[in-house]
Amino acid sequence: MCHPQTTAVTPVRPASKGTADGPAPEGAGSPRDGRAGRARQRDAYFDNAKYLAIVLVAMGHAWEPLRDGSRTVTALYNFVYAFHMPAFIVVSGYFSRGFDASPQKIRRLVTGVAVPYVVFETAYTLFTRWTDGVADRPITVLDPLYLTWFLIALFVWRLTTPLWKHVRWPLPVALVLAMLATVAPSIGNDLDLQRVLQFLPYFVLGLCLRPEHFSLVRRWKVRLLAVPVSLCALAASYWAVPRMTGAWFFHRDSAEELGAPAWYGPVMTLAGFGCSMVLVACFLAWVPGRRMWFTALGTGTLYGYLLHGFVAQGSKYWGWYSPGWIHEPLGEITVTLAATAIVTVLCTPPVRRIFRFVVEPGMGWAFRPVAPPGPARGPREHGEQGTRIGSPGLSSAR
Repeated sequence: MCHPQTTAVTPVRPASKGTADGPAPEGAGSPRDGRAGRARQRDAYFDNAKYLAIVLVAMGHAWEPLRDGSRTVTALYNFVYAFHMPAFIVVSGYFSRGFDASPQKIRRLVTGVAVPYVVFETAYTLFTRWTDGVADRPITVLDPLYLTWFLIALFVWRLTTPLWKHVRWPLPVALVLAMLATVAPSIGNDLDLQRVLQFLPYFVLGLCLRPEHFSLVRRWKVRLLAVPVSLCALAASYWAVPRMTGAWFFHRDSAEELGAPAWYGPVMTLAGFGCSMVLVACFLAWVPGRRMWFTALGTGTLYGYLLHGFVAQGSKYWGWYSPGWIHEPLGEITVTLAATAIVTVLCTPPVRRIFRFVVEPGMGWAFRPVAPPGPARGPREHGEQGTRIGSPGLSSAR
């Protein structure tokens, strides 16, 4: 049974900067090598994974208006939605293992997650008032709009990280909570708790993972096996288009809200978790581990995630999908390439510099200065805290 490790482990070259990476701000801090005494460099593998995943997110949003009348596009859409957010959330959990609710990490959580959530929740509400023609849409932080749900979910998940480190069976408990959520339509929309709970197992799984688990999926045997498995999953998605709704992969509704008996919820939770994790493994198996031309863009995927939604929403209002040729194969390919190009640009350093004040605000004025750590003390002086969670060698989320 997987269980979060509370002793130091050697990460796979964790990030060396506390930037808000990926839709999940990785915030890996600046861990020091106890032997060399110098900051570790970023691991290109995880930056590559985050960039490729954000491209899939943008593609999915671009395909949404093309699904009507196209079984192929719908099959691709459902296939991608089965694993792209789970992959992000697993990686988010992995880089949240060192979150210990210390003052520095609470400050990072507020500035890197909570503040961007409030800013972009307000911005999307105002923007969609115009594009959707809903002038009375209220501005509220309790009902996440569009893609801002991920930030509030990450905020809740990270706050509960210390709890999951002490639970004996974290993943089974998280799965039970997710299953119970699907039979409770009364949860409502407050903080998008359906998604928070239904996606929770992926985050908890990330907390349980260690570097060697990622090494396992990157073996050539797994890579070769990932090809036929992915093709079979894509064929199954095409077969399922007229037979079932892909809304199960959104994890935002209860079973009854999807028109199914309540007992379907727990069953689909377990089945969906299994299918999603197989596809996540296939995706991670083919992520390149060396530096690529897009590796540096993986440090700015939070920008791509939060900003591309304005283009996706505006494209419908501006009539970009109105021409008939857009709904033909050539047009669908064009839309896919355009979505890739747009989200790539939004992850670049110039865009990050422009929007850093709202995505990664410093806000030093809002916090009391934190005293630097004192000299190292022995276990006797530490008492029960002699062995600290998040010690050197464990990726620590700022």
